[in-house]
Amino acid sequence: MTSEVEIKDNDFLRQFECFHNDQMARIEYSLQDRKIFLTKFDMPQEMVDEGFTEPFMEAVFDEVKSRNISLVPTCVEVKSFLRKHRRKYKGLLPVGINI
Repeated sequence: MTSEVEIKDNDFLRQFECFHNDQMARIEYSLQDRKIFLTKFDMPQEMVDEGFTEPFMEAVFDEVKSRNISLVPTCVEVKSFLRKHRRKYKGLLPVGINI
């Protein structure tokens, strides 16, 4: 899957959401002092199999970038994506945080 996905920021539940075929992927977050901590990634296996992981993560990272805040990955999936796309998103990390 190479097309962009549409995400929603559900600030009440503090998570970014993506819907496809009545299923929902989400990344939970916590905001503190101009930093967003991405704390939990949850995506149904069917969505993973259809290739939604990368486009969903890209949409979330691009949203964070547009808000001009720092990103702190605290779950394995987000850290893995950040390592894979280090050049594109390294500017999102706060000073002193290395992945």
